[in-house]
Amino acid sequence: MSGLAGWKPEHVRLAVKDGVALITLSRPEKKNPLTFDSYAELVRLFRDAADDDTVKAIVLHGEGGNFCSGGDVFEIIGPLVDKDAKGLLAFTQMTGNLVKAMRACPQPIIAAVDGVCAGAGAILAMASDLRVGTATAKVAFLFNRVGLAGCDMGACAMLPRIIGLGRASELLYLGRTMSGEEAQAWGFFNRLAAADGLRDAAMALATEIASGPSFAHAMTKKMLAMEWTMALDAAIDAEAIAQALCMQTGDFERAYRAFAAREKPRFQGD
Repeated sequence: MSGLAGWKPEHVRLAVKDGVALITLSRPEKKNPLTFDSYAELVRLFRDAADDDTVKAIVLHGEGGNFCSGGDVFEIIGPLVDKDAKGLLAFTQMTGNLVKAMRACPQPIIAAVDGVCAGAGAILAMASDLRVGTATAKVAFLFNRVGLAGCDMGACAMLPRIIGLGRASELLYLGRTMSGEEAQAWGFFNRLAAADGLRDAAMALATEIASGPSFAHAMTKKMLAMEWTMALDAAIDAEAIAQALCMQTGDFERAYRAFAAREKPRFQGD
């Protein structure tokens, strides 16, 4: 079965309503750490979402007042100590596949971040398209605290593009915690919400995006990724092709007819 219909994940929770998929990391007693199984399940979820035309936006959320504390110390970190080079590379490639799946997923992903957001959890927030946080959120790329480099799951490529090279360097070298207010000031969080209204705020943002032209949103996400490495002239040429494709959609015509009739367009994603 393709898409998310009928999916009942074992290691995270999934709910789909009105075009928005809510993925909840659900191990609140440990601040929602990741395991080998939950990594694999998230990769599959995002890959399947890419084939689901009924899903227009995705919210990634943590249960119990925390987003994600990273890899489970006893279920991931401990076993890694005993792996050989081949096994370790297989693991790091698998974790990178999660970020690849998130970035290849055409739907915009909104991370709802409260409490602890550390290690791989910070990466999940980073790999999302938008981030709604709280003032009490604590974001830390703490790989150096466990003797590892900051170059984990694309952090050295993506984080500087979000908050700037100097700020990213500070977080990756020191492994220090970035507060919610600092995260907003630095551009990591798009906006802040009250803790008790965080999920609703993220869902409202996702619902607003889901009501828009989903083909065009997917094109925007693809071009944002492609143009990272393009020269300006090449980017302008690529955008000309992308926009011409969007002009062939039914949503483009609907927008024109709604404008002419002084009505709000009802996009359908075709």
